[in-house]
Amino acid sequence: MNGARERAAVGTTARLMRSAAAADSARFPLAAFRERLRAHGHRSFAVERVPFADLDQWHAEPGTGNLRHRTGRFFTVEGLRRTAWGDPGPGAVRPVMVQPEIGVLGIVVKEFDGVLHLLLQAKAEPGNVPAVQLSPTVQATRSNFTRSHGGSAVRFLEYFTSPARGRVLADVLQSEHGEYFLHKRNRHMLVETGEEVPEHPDFHWLTLGQLYRLLHEDRLVNMDTRSVLACAPLAPASAPATDRDGGGVWHSLGGASRPRHTMEEVVRWLTRARAGQSHVSRPVPLAEVEESGWRRGPEEISRDGGPFRVVAVRVRTAGREVGSWCQPLVNPRGAGVSAFGATRFDGVLHVLAQAKEEPGLITGPEVAPTVQCLPGESAPFADRLLSAPAERIRFDTVLAEEGGRFLAADNRYLLVEDDTLPAIPPPGYHWLTLRQLARLTAWGHHVSVQARTLLVCALAAAADA
Repeated sequence: MNGARERAAVGTTARLMRSAAAADSARFPLAAFRERLRAHGHRSFAVERVPFADLDQWHAEPGTGNLRHRTGRFFTVEGLRRTAWGDPGPGAVRPVMVQPEIGVLGIVVKEFDGVLHLLLQAKAEPGNVPAVQLSPTVQATRSNFTRSHGGSAVRFLEYFTSPARGRVLADVLQSEHGEYFLHKRNRHMLVETGEEVPEHPDFHWLTLGQLYRLLHEDRLVNMDTRSVLACAPLAPASAPATDRDGGGVWHSLGGASRPRHTMEEVVRWLTRARAGQSHVSRPVPLAEVEESGWRRGPEEISRDGGPFRVVAVRVRTAGREVGSWCQPLVNPRGAGVSAFGATRFDGVLHVLAQAKEEPGLITGPEVAPTVQCLPGESAPFADRLLSAPAERIRFDTVLAEEGGRFLAADNRYLLVEDDTLPAIPPPGYHWLTLRQLARLTAWGHHVSVQARTLLVCALAAAADA
């Protein structure tokens, strides 16, 4: 039985790699997709800032000040107190989004003309600029797909809730931004179907290769799509014969590559980091953020010099489950940076990862990029990677984060090859091959959402070479 599963996995990987090699599709060409995307961009979608007092269906909870929906569903905005181990002091408090329910991020996969295609949705989100970006087939919280908002059903959800509708290629729980969420998780799924999938003007079939090309465009492929793509079983037994990129990406992802450290050593490194994490976090009433210099005004919750603020918006749109609604959003003060520094050991490309603590992560530190900074922050290696010469930069694109909870949240994503990075990294860092990064991703709750994005960006860099 195990042998049959292994053979099926190898077959799936080979088919996904054929899709990755398909830079365009005769049946669904990129040119036609772009025409449809331009039409989506003209659709009515209005987002306006409003005072908290005008947040319809939301209220400040008596006693705590927490922002809560009248149904008790969706999410709340609360306080998060972070205290260093062994420190008798009160610690610092910040606002945090609490969304304990697990949503579905799922992509339907189907074969056309011998090549796997993925069904993506051109979807507008209130926090995205531009509003319309490429999302998974289904991108829905539990409150959405149980219709707590009183709106219409989530299209194509049945492919991810009914086992009879297709073959599951990936199914894993993953974390989201631990700086902004407390213990947020989503179910990431890829499901292949042989059925005739109903056409809809908001949905588009694309190959992996087409998606990799689109990833080079600023703010087009949304965070949830990138995160699901990172979970695809796309690690070949050996590097393909046409490793054209010169960066050795496919070789680093292949089973024949020789890593600098064994997988057991990588796991022990992360386990030590988790066992020795330096802080503990717990939810507290939102009113307590004032202890740490946050101010709650009529239109925002903010702190001087803070990396983000909490604001309120009203949304009006067409083509969603509901036509209008209000909600809070987290608004970062500028763009963050997520960058992997990479080098080769014995000819195999490795990336320098860090075990990064984020206050809202459910399992402690996760594998993160070499640099993972909020707006205005700095970090080791940041200046070095940001000032790298053009010939060393393998990928450099500004991509948006989750537009359903964040307003204008951008990150600059970079992959930089730098052979002067330290072979023996400082504490908290470790060298990994892309195959090791992919294996950790497949386990869930091991790799940050930023590192998952960069794993997919590395494949896009190889496909574009």
